[in-house]
Parts: sequence; C-alpha cells; structure tokens
Amino acid sequence: MSAPRAVVPRPVTPQGLVAHVAERILAAPVPQAPRSPGVLRVLLDGHPTTRPGDLADGLVEPLRAAGRPVARVRVDDFLRPASLRLERGREDPDAFLEERVDVAALDREVLGPLGPGGEGRYLPSLRDAATDRPTRAGYLTAAPGTVLLLDGALCLGLGLRVDLTVHLAVREATLARRVPASEAWTLAACARYRREVEPERAADVVARVDHPDRPALVLG
Repeated sequence: MSAPRAVVPRPVTPQGLVAHVAERILAAPVPQAPRSPGVLRVLLDGHPTTRPGDLADGLVEPLRAAGRPVARVRVDDFLRPASLRLERGREDPDAFLEERVDVAALDREVLGPLGPGGEGRYLPSLRDAATDRPTRAGYLTAAPGTVLLLDGALCLGLGLRVDLTVHLAVREATLARRVPASEAWTLAACARYRREVEPERAADVVARVDHPDRPALVLG
C-alpha cells in the first residue's frame, strides 16, 4: 500500500471550489478514440449531506462559458428496482453500498456510450427512485468535447468507468451531527466506505466540506 498523500488543506470559498474543479476539468486530457465524440466523464462523489449534486450543477455554466458542452446525469436516476435494492430491508448498511446502484445499466446506457469507442448516444435517466418507475427519458447525443457531470453518493468503489473523480469529504463527527435520526443506520455504511474505499486517497480532487461555507481543498 502506498503512503498517504500528505497535503495541507487550503481554504477556499464555495465559489472558489467550483472554479478550482472547473479548471481541473478543463485541464484534464479528453479520452480519444476513432468515431467517438471525446467525452470527459467526471464523477462527483460524497455523502448525500455533502450535496455533490449541487457542486455538479454549479459547474455547468462555467464549463459552458469555457466552450465545453455538458451532459448532466445523476446516479440516483440509475438505482436498481426497489424489489432488488431493498431485498435485505430498508435499513441495511451493506445493501446501501452494494445493492443500491444499477451499475450495469449506468455503464451500458451512459459511461460506455460516452467512453472511448462509444457512439456518444446516452440515456440521461433510467428510473425514478421515488416512484420506482421508468422515467421514459429519450436518448441524447453528446457533442464533441462534452463533459459528463455525474453525481452520486458513496460511488467511488463501484468500478464506474470515469476519467476524473471528485470527492467531498466530511469527518465522522460531522456526519453524526448532520444525519437525521431516521437515517442514522447509514453511518455504518459510511464508515465501511471510508475503511474499504479510502475515498480521500482514491479521488483525483478532494475537498473537505465540514463547513459548507468554508470548504478546504485537500488534493487536486
């Protein structure tokens, strides 16, 4: 196992965090392959209370202003049917990590088509988690140079085929304060995620967001 990367956290503003991640995305090499649109697939990961979707949404305009088309997709729109993901019960921490996301569908409908060798035609959503019904979304075609912004919770260990990863980190004590009592059972899943996946070492860009109004860059 490699030694931990020791970096002094650098405080930034929320706007500064968005700007930094946008710059990192714009500087990243875009995978190229014959007859592929050349899409950069970016995963924004974090516990739901860190709101990685808000960061993804905040990146859309800066990237478009820089001339990059954006494809916006949410992992929560690719969850497995409730009958499968809740088979072990509604409050099973291991199922929350292992059974929640339909990885095969996400790979088949989004990450594969937008990766090297893909044709660029992707499905923006598959299933409404609230109703457990198909969204019936139509397929879209990514323009050359598109940035895929994919946000999700605790997703770095799923083997998703992406090109750049961003993790929003919080301390255990912060999570314990933020998570409502009805969702306290998820804390065990978070602890296992930190232990087994080590997201602060695995991600390309890491920001600590214990104080959302005062984030701090750790890596990237």
